[in-house]
Amino acid sequence: MLNRLRTLGRALKRELGVYRLVLRDRRTPWYARAVLGLAVGYLLLPFDLIPDFIPVLGQLDDLILVPGLVLLALKLVPAEVVEECRRRSP
Repeated sequence: MLNRLRTLGRALKRELGVYRLVLRDRRTPWYARAVLGLAVGYLLLPFDLIPDFIPVLGQLDDLILVPGLVLLALKLVPAEVVEECRRRSP
């Protein structure tokens, strides 16, 4: 179980590095940067659209909204940019 958590943590750290590189790449369209920045910002901000103290819905918005925005942003970025950023990410 501990090894799975470590592996998941490493994968998450790597993906965040990829998103950082995608945001900095000049070939990334401005609207993809906006969507990806919104996803990361929403994840880091202390407030939510649906407060976390509301059972189930409070956590569900984080589990659906953030990954959905990330997937949308990555669809808007040219595939070669994402692949290059994945290769460059440590």
